Amino acid sequence: MLRILIVEDEKPISELIRMSLSSAGYQCACVYDGIAAADLIEQETFDLILLDVMLPGADGFELMEYIRPKGTPVIFLTARGTVADRVKGLRLGADDYLVKPFEIIELLARVETVLRRYHKLDRMMEVGGLSIDIPSRTVMRDGLEIPLTKKEFELLLLFARNPGIALYRETIYERVWESDYLGDSRTVDLHVQRLRKKVGWEEKLKAVYKVGYRLEE
Repeated sequence: MLRILIVEDEKPISELIRMSLSSAGYQCACVYDGIAAADLIEQETFDLILLDVMLPGADGFELMEYIRPKGTPVIFLTARGTVADRVKGLRLGADDYLVKPFEIIELLARVETVLRRYHKLDRMMEVGGLSIDIPSRTVMRDGLEIPLTKKEFELLLLFARNPGIALYRETIYERVWESDYLGDSRTVDLHVQRLRKKVGWEEKLKAVYKVGYRLEE
């Protein structure tokens, strides 16, 4: 299981991030100040660090001195959204820079993108009674392979990586079809209905009124 360190001094935000990442299958550790973060970074190994800039003890920019030698990818999460701050964070070696407030679905997407860039994403997932082999794009239930189209597999992965989160139709369309959503929900609805039937998720993949769909954990 991939390990993510959350360095965020606002405990409600830290806990929300931890719960969302844990639901998506990541193992998380949380620290609330820069000194504790530096100690933990030196003692333990993480696959990704989510790092606030404004921290007591030592700020996020200073912490990059501890992180850079380890080669651990970093995503800054901060209210400091000026161009100068973003450029500074990226020049210090961060892989991404997300300005608060942000949607959890966007954070999860950026986490997934950075981990994929470093070839750290798990090859296999077990969710909803399914075994998903990501590199080979095969899906198994009870030892039998379930044939899926390319879009159905990508749709399945999107829900599998975001369990318990209500995904808007426009988010689903933009992530799976990689183009702007034009307001026609029929394509998304049709593919979700077919996916439900194929993988046996009729009771797990729920419609959310005026929103889209959610995979029940």
